[in-house]
Amino acid sequence: MAYFLGAVAFVVALLVTVMLHEGGHLLTAKRFGMKATQYFVGFGPTLWSWRRGETEYGVKAVPLGGFVRIVGYTPLEDVPPEDRDRAFFRQPPGRRAVVIGAGVVVNFVFAFVLLMVMAMTVGVRDPGTATATADAISTCVPADLSGKCGPGRPPSPALAAGMRAGDRVVRFGGRPVADWTDLRAAIGAARPGQTVPVVVQRQGAGTLTLRPRLAAVAGAPFLGMSARVVGAGWDRRGPIGAIEFAADGVGGTVRAMGTALADLPNALPRLFSPERARTPGGQVGSVVGATQASGQIFSAHGSWREKIALYLSLVVSVNVFLGALNVVPLLPLDGGHLAVVGYERIRAAVNRARGRPDSGTVDLRRVMPLTYLAVIVLVGLGVLLIIADLVNPLTVPG
Repeated sequence: MAYFLGAVAFVVALLVTVMLHEGGHLLTAKRFGMKATQYFVGFGPTLWSWRRGETEYGVKAVPLGGFVRIVGYTPLEDVPPEDRDRAFFRQPPGRRAVVIGAGVVVNFVFAFVLLMVMAMTVGVRDPGTATATADAISTCVPADLSGKCGPGRPPSPALAAGMRAGDRVVRFGGRPVADWTDLRAAIGAARPGQTVPVVVQRQGAGTLTLRPRLAAVAGAPFLGMSARVVGAGWDRRGPIGAIEFAADGVGGTVRAMGTALADLPNALPRLFSPERARTPGGQVGSVVGATQASGQIFSAHGSWREKIALYLSLVVSVNVFLGALNVVPLLPLDGGHLAVVGYERIRAAVNRARGRPDSGTVDLRRVMPLTYLAVIVLVGLGVLLIIADLVNPLTVPG
């Protein structure tokens, strides 16, 4: 039941995200006197709708998007003579740019506000400080970075050397160790197969010297202990701190998405393999994957704070992704329409400098082949990710 509620909660959040995005287009278009005839959430058959003024509002059967129909959004449309002066393509470039970009702005603002609310109510999790004290000892040398101990795996170097949970490492290979950062650096400076003297302090036994023989995992030296973390908890922020947290959160999400999308071409061959999640590109998912993630968040063991924080972070990521995707200068995305407006203004400026008249709006028929190609790529990638999420789903770290 918790998984189902999480999935439903994400679908609701997705619909709200789409409503806000399209609402940005609708409100600015109406503000500038343009005629908007429809505002719908979803696609396909209409479930229900109502009319207010000249605009029909409603919900359609497939909750995978939404749209606002603005009269004359492109010069290719047939516009009734009585609506021609209110057609989108007849408006000044500045107004068109505002309407086009309003959806993106609303998504980023919504993500920012959600992070602020989360910081002031739920709080921000302080991960604490990782110490050089062993919280747990791995029972084996894992086959890969997943850390899972399968049958037949050899014991970890820490376990074989007699290290226990609660041991505090004070020296590693002759290097003094003050915290987990020092210990990781010391382990990284060693080499697999090397026997290293490790001095630990053990309660009731004093100082001991152990001699683990380091193993190799993914080519790196492996000891087999996890750090004990102290000082972890939740910290509610004031308004200023919440603003800083929200700004860092949105910026960090944009950077992480840029890294993931740049790595996506390299990750595509591994979408259906166990190694999918080991690279940033492999962690890119579809709306199906996001729904699964929300279900996992709600059904996972953990405090209500952890679940709410993870859920809100997921919703923030969806809003930032939708906003960032629509900035890409490709038709039919908002960024493509903005690029057309920008090109028109540059061309008009060049014509003025040469003493020529303004050429007017761009003939979109010339860019239709590129538009069709972009649609095919986006739809194809979306279908591929949906299949991957169904066949080889990602798991929310927990």
